[in-house]
Amino acid sequence: MTSVADVQLAVERLWPRAGAEGWDAVGLIAGDPADEVRRILLAVDAVLDTAAEAVATGADLLLVHHPLLLRGVTSVAADTGKGRIVTDLVRARCALLAAHTNADVVERGTSGELARILGLTAQQPIVASASGDDTGLGRVGLLPEPITLGRLAEVLARALPSTASGIRVAGSFDRPVQRIALCGGAGDSLLAEPAVVAADVYVTSDLRHHPASDARERHALGRGPALIDVSHWASEWLWLDAAAEQLRAELPGVEVAVSDLRTDPWDFQVPQ
Repeated sequence: MTSVADVQLAVERLWPRAGAEGWDAVGLIAGDPADEVRRILLAVDAVLDTAAEAVATGADLLLVHHPLLLRGVTSVAADTGKGRIVTDLVRARCALLAAHTNADVVERGTSGELARILGLTAQQPIVASASGDDTGLGRVGLLPEPITLGRLAEVLARALPSTASGIRVAGSFDRPVQRIALCGGAGDSLLAEPAVVAADVYVTSDLRHHPASDARERHALGRGPALIDVSHWASEWLWLDAAAEQLRAELPGVEVAVSDLRTDPWDFQVPQ
């Protein structure tokens, strides 16, 4: 029998808790470590829809990237969103577990999978972990040959699941790019990192107005990268297939499925 505790051990082997940021809240969120696990469902977010999918498909554990209770709460009553998720999962004896920044920094993490899909070579983390190995936040590497910024944006548009927010670009469509820095999820905190500044383009998500505007001005003066902003959810969804493959190898006999539900928060966009 494979238990929730066994899954926790497998997750620790693949995405060690020591790799998580100090502010993060990874690990088991709800569930009994002694319960049996026969089916795992993977998703980026623990939301009402993915919790319902886990229950409806008979999953014994929902493994998500984003922790449900990242910030302190005083109630998980079922008349709140987070409370309803916890209540529905507990009633169905479906555990909830998160692998967040500890799954960002590994070779086959969120940024690593995006870099692999783009075919980047000579990859290195943007910010290396203190452990001295190849783990760390983000990735920087080279495309096999230069392409235009617009062409790169089109490649990403085909590689990523579509969302209402689409792909946003700051820079000239025809500008050649080859050195790519990227960070799955929110990455404007890395804009000043030397590896990002030295790149031809920086691919990330959730770029805020002022940091993006400042970076655009530096780029116009030849002192920084062009920018490509993609959906936070879409950039991290790519990791799920790799995570599922690794879990199947760690937990033979356990069925591992990936949710196709789009949990990007935006539903549609109106052209102006």
